Amino acid sequence: MELPRFDLVVLGAGPAGLSAAIEAGRLGRRVALVERQRELGGAGLNTGTIPSKTLRETALHYSGALQRGLYGVDFALSHERIPVERFMVRKEQVLASEHELLRRELHEHHVQIVRGTGAFVAPNALEVRTANGTIVPLHADRFLIATGSSPRHPAGFPFEDPDVVDSDTILALDRIPESMTVVGGGVIGCEYASLFAALGVPVTLIEGKKDILGFLDAEITRVLRERMRRLGVRFRFEDAVERVVDEPGHGVGVITRQGATFRAGKLLVAAGRTGNVTGLGLEAIGVRVDDKQRIVVDERFRTSVPHVLAAGDVIGPPGLASTSMEQGRLAVQCLFGVCERADLARVLPYGLYTIPEVGTYGPTEDEARAKGLDVVVGRAWYRENARGQIVGDVSGLLKLVVERPTRKLLGVHIVGEKATELVHLGQAVVELGGTADYLARAVMNFPTLSVLYKRAALDALAEIDPARATR
Repeated sequence: MELPRFDLVVLGAGPAGLSAAIEAGRLGRRVALVERQRELGGAGLNTGTIPSKTLRETALHYSGALQRGLYGVDFALSHERIPVERFMVRKEQVLASEHELLRRELHEHHVQIVRGTGAFVAPNALEVRTANGTIVPLHADRFLIATGSSPRHPAGFPFEDPDVVDSDTILALDRIPESMTVVGGGVIGCEYASLFAALGVPVTLIEGKKDILGFLDAEITRVLRERMRRLGVRFRFEDAVERVVDEPGHGVGVITRQGATFRAGKLLVAAGRTGNVTGLGLEAIGVRVDDKQRIVVDERFRTSVPHVLAAGDVIGPPGLASTSMEQGRLAVQCLFGVCERADLARVLPYGLYTIPEVGTYGPTEDEARAKGLDVVVGRAWYRENARGQIVGDVSGLLKLVVERPTRKLLGVHIVGEKATELVHLGQAVVELGGTADYLARAVMNFPTLSVLYKRAALDALAEIDPARATR
């Protein structure tokens, strides 16, 4: 079967690829979308963003982690009381709904889906090998590579053992483990560590650095770490796995560089991700890849071959679904002359779906001072907020970084309930050049967590000018 020539062929149906294909369809272009997996959505929908966040909500529901002690009742949960099928059912419901929405949107924009594994055979030609071995040739004027990334598998870990899992295979659990060791204190490691700890699973997290999540504001990290400890996460810092003691069927043991031994039912290796570039035939057409298996692009997402673009995880950090979607959309707009430049926001919001959540935008307090900026900080604790008391979050914190001379808001950092939602209010104020005065004067619904912004702004302004804090 040979298909007609397309205006654009997109390789990969993850967040970047889907966004690119739909945007090209909106612009009236003839688009083909190549995907090798059974379901559309890539890691963002199938093995990463959506499933892990859905499991987080399920864990909170079953464990009552946010309500423990709130009504004078201890909701502490034994993981042995949760059938894994019940734990996973909501995830499957959400995925089914999202897959149907995607299929509908692609159909509405006349995007042709081609199932199989694609590889370049010429600068303007791909061959797609389908599941039954059939070769489908695709020809196009332009291409966009959005093949995403996969969990990195460091040497020395026996991933052939079903009890040794990565961030993809952990979603195929046949049971809630009786205990877990997590290697890596990055975003994925911390999210899953807190999720399983909330279910009553003893978790040990091993991290080679001095702390988890080094890119966060230090004060926010401290609050998160202590909350995770209260959930039951045991931290092992400045250490690393030296050797795995693998006994299939009897859990997995690890011996660390410092000589400590830990054994658990599951070993989660969260060691970052690597770009999916193998087998794409990039060398045949001269697309340049760096030493970390990331495709090198310019400011308009063009590779070393100008009519071939790339977006999403395959071009490297930040590796966020939200950023990948915007990269795919902007790449297509620039590709077809709808934009003057790929104006992706220079500062991006981060959302960590740990328990509790973290939302952050802009420079941390330390980063701002390191740049020589004269800043003050304003803090508002959830325990001093009526809605925080109502929902039972008494340790959450919202922190603002404010430039002293201009009173402009530079950054916002939150740990606590709804942090990933709340951060966008601060993001909007920063992007529009707003000041702490605006937040201090703003009238906000009461009781809401948004009022934390007002209290934190007043706290910052009191340090700048105690006599004129709200003027």
